[in-house]
Amino acid sequence: MKRREFLKTTAALGTWGVASSAAPAFLRASDKSGTQNPVIGEGAYRYECVHGWAQLPDHLRWEITHGVAIDESGLIYITHQGREKTPLDVVVVFDPAGKFVRSFGKEYYPGGHGIDVRKEGSEEFLYLSDIFNRQVVKTTLKGDVVWKLDYPQEPKVYEKKEQYRPTNVAFAPDGGFYVGDGYGSHYIHQYDKNAKWVRTWGGAGKEPGKMQTPHGLWLDNRPGREPSLVVADRANARLQYFTLDGKHLSFVNDFHFPAHFDILGDVMVVPDLHAQVSLRDRDNKVLVNLGEDPVWREEVKKREIRMDEKRWVPGKFVHPHDACFDKAGNIYVVEWVHTGRVTLLRKLV
Repeated sequence: MKRREFLKTTAALGTWGVASSAAPAFLRASDKSGTQNPVIGEGAYRYECVHGWAQLPDHLRWEITHGVAIDESGLIYITHQGREKTPLDVVVVFDPAGKFVRSFGKEYYPGGHGIDVRKEGSEEFLYLSDIFNRQVVKTTLKGDVVWKLDYPQEPKVYEKKEQYRPTNVAFAPDGGFYVGDGYGSHYIHQYDKNAKWVRTWGGAGKEPGKMQTPHGLWLDNRPGREPSLVVADRANARLQYFTLDGKHLSFVNDFHFPAHFDILGDVMVVPDLHAQVSLRDRDNKVLVNLGEDPVWREEVKKREIRMDEKRWVPGKFVHPHDACFDKAGNIYVVEWVHTGRVTLLRKLV
């Protein structure tokens, strides 16, 4: 079963309506403390923004948040990438109320990047992309290492380890998986269920089958679609679709800087590093672009804002780097900002 498969089987598809063509509403709602939280979105896709959702213990601090995933029990796993000299646990785990549960992974500091959860038989595992040690690591939910995977030597596309920096993993329906070398040499590597190399394709370029920063990737098996691999071809500002054996299928071009994916029912969420979170229907038509604001987007593209919390605006994103659904349709968003940022988008009925 692929990551968050249970979400798809338990989600009520009828909760997802057709988006209005009107401009997005910007309202306000109160949380339990009485604080006013902004509400963004439109029609059936309206969300209360709970910025700073996770409650860190005193012995931890957020650095640059990168990845987010949810296990079958509802625990939320967040990775952050270090920028200081003192190692911190790279993976931090919270319950659905935002309360700290545990943390681990100092050995991956400062390279915490992608994280995904997969159920294999009766047990769930984490797949971590460590861009500092340049490896993919499979662990238990508590961080015990099952295996570590370095760059593949079989395709002969690397001369040295420094050419490889894996950013995210996607799960194949046969138990295998795919690795995106997003910060290295722009390849996709396919492995079988035993972590044995199967094939490699891609490389740097703009033409079909080539990529510039294949940063995120996902099995798109939404109802009515032929299962295929979708890649966030980030620096080319597009999504690129492939067959499960690596043949180019198509592009989706209406993005700014897409980073990764998650799916709930027939809706796909795509965090876009240029200040928006996009929800797409099964034909990849826009349902809503949360946070969409052309003027604000041009400001955050300058990147200084990511280092200055005082300039962050409630209800707007800076650099969404990963996002995932829970089974109720809420969305957790983590952003590539200097001191970390975790936002719960609480779905409004």
